[in-house]
Amino acid sequence: MNLFIVVSAAVFLLISVAYLPLLNDLYWSTLKSLTPPVGIVADLLVRNGTIFTSDTSLPFADSMAIRNGRILKVGSFATLKDFIGDGTMEVNLEGKIVVPGFIDSHVHLISGGLQMAQVGLRGVSQKDEFCKMVKDAVQIAKEGSWILGGGWNNDFWGGELPSASWIDEISPHNPVWLIRMDGHMALANSLALRIAGVTSLTEDPVGGTIMRMPSGEPTGLLIDAAMELVTPWVKEISVDERREALFRASKYALTRGVTTVIDLGRYFPGTTDELSWKDFQDVYLYADSSKKMMIRTCLFFPITTWSRLSDLKLQKGSVLSEWLYLGGVKAFIDGSLGSNSALFYEEYIDSPDNYGLEVMDPEKLSNFTMAADKSGLQVAIHAIGDKANDMILDMYESVAAANGDRDRRFRIEHAQHLAPGSANRFGQLHIVASVQPDHLLDDADSVAKKLGSERAVKESYLFKSLLKGNALLALGSDWPVADINPLHSIRTAVKRIPPKWDHAWIPSERISFTDALIA
Repeated sequence: MNLFIVVSAAVFLLISVAYLPLLNDLYWSTLKSLTPPVGIVADLLVRNGTIFTSDTSLPFADSMAIRNGRILKVGSFATLKDFIGDGTMEVNLEGKIVVPGFIDSHVHLISGGLQMAQVGLRGVSQKDEFCKMVKDAVQIAKEGSWILGGGWNNDFWGGELPSASWIDEISPHNPVWLIRMDGHMALANSLALRIAGVTSLTEDPVGGTIMRMPSGEPTGLLIDAAMELVTPWVKEISVDERREALFRASKYALTRGVTTVIDLGRYFPGTTDELSWKDFQDVYLYADSSKKMMIRTCLFFPITTWSRLSDLKLQKGSVLSEWLYLGGVKAFIDGSLGSNSALFYEEYIDSPDNYGLEVMDPEKLSNFTMAADKSGLQVAIHAIGDKANDMILDMYESVAAANGDRDRRFRIEHAQHLAPGSANRFGQLHIVASVQPDHLLDDADSVAKKLGSERAVKESYLFKSLLKGNALLALGSDWPVADINPLHSIRTAVKRIPPKWDHAWIPSERISFTDALIA
């Protein structure tokens, strides 16, 4: 009960600060002048701490009174004594720091939970280790069953891309499907390619690439929309497995201090837009109705299904329960830097004549965005390359002008590489920059090889520039792409020191601890 009180109180404080700025002013002014009615007694009173509120008029307090999982008042111990009575538990924090429960602004929660039970290749730094982990999984699997996993990053072993030939000999009777850490490239063994009918004669789909050998035969690597050639053949993940994945992921998030997430779902280029809806119906509604939700979750759905979400919100409202919230819609305009599919104005140095991919037709995306925004939905679009970000900034500006003024909070997910002047446009257009600091740790060693040193330094992960331009900065992890660890993300945003480096990468873009904590 005490843990529930503390967690619930922390979450309530964070939601009031981060999501309801107008009510927040009223909330704090009321609390400051509050004289507790006779008879109100706190269940819990914490004192002698450093309580971070993120409210500019009262940034820190030393004590906090809580009753029934809700904060009664935050302030000095002297102003909270009247809340102490029979049954009040007092906790002396001895100077320790208290922060609200963290909101991770960009996760794929069920994907993270599923990956925890699959072949986990995060951090693997050698080809032999990569192959051994697949071999170990094959040895304990039933013949014919799919071997699933992900999290690999070829930059960790020098940049060589894996191929089906790495694992064919050790997986002759099991199809293998291993998704790169960024979700924009995957490796299939030859058996998986045969099952899916992918051959040298298969054409690249719009918005995707089949990596090929000089002979034209597929290497086993599929990028963005090309992954859809294989995903329909991958073993269907059962409802029970997905429910267990949610519980597994939620427990893990809580160990990291994350009490609320913005879940962008299992929707990636190359997947069906039904996955998010199946998870909503089969997993989230089940967990909510059976009182098994552990963290507050705001759900986003594929932009192609905007009308479905709009109808549901009209019918049910945005708040389904204290745990479950219907958010907005998500789309993609490009791929990822690591897969050489992020969209840039200039070509990749290590891949001449390659400028990246438009993974969705811009005209279609604009039409979807116009319609979704007109219906009142929040729109979030993945953009990583400098050209991709400018395309979305232009589109958002056009849609806002057409649909009129309102508090719409358009989001750009990642905003990793920005052309000169683009960072300022986020603030000018009131666009949320939803960024993931720990991604820079993965990119720092490879981005100069892909873009050149000058481009890399001028446009990569411009956190400080975004804040200077008055953008609303929202930090997240993109878990399972990076670990769901807010304290680590805060450290990265503040220090920007990649692994094995002894200095900051682009130190001018470091942000303060307070700014990172608020974000």
